[in-house]
Amino acid sequence: QVQLVESGGGLVQAGGSLGLSCAASGSISSIKVMGWYRQGPGKQRELVAEITNGGDTNYVDSVKGRFTISRDNAKTTVYLQMNSLKPEDTAVYYCNAKVRISNYWGQGTQVTVSS
Repeated sequence: QVQLVESGGGLVQAGGSLGLSCAASGSISSIKVMGWYRQGPGKQRELVAEITNGGDTNYVDSVKGRFTISRDNAKTTVYLQMNSLKPEDTAVYYCNAKVRISNYWGQGTQVTVSS
């Protein structure tokens, strides 16, 4: 079992920055990939960014060059730095951990970008 606790998020004006953190606990050594997903109003949940145990990263095209995913050396916390935020980035952001064929999710944190 893996538990994920998110922090960060909030309200920011367009063009601003926010940072999200996700702390993992439990069977941390079994985590293969950690990432961030988001679900905007009336939209399906989508992958935003992910990072593998080897440090490889993957981003959805819409955030490339603006968002950065990183992880601490202990691989227990994953971060998402969001710059140049746009109103269309408004969503609930969820931390995700992949363990073999299972997915674990955080509770979600709201990010609202005003125009």
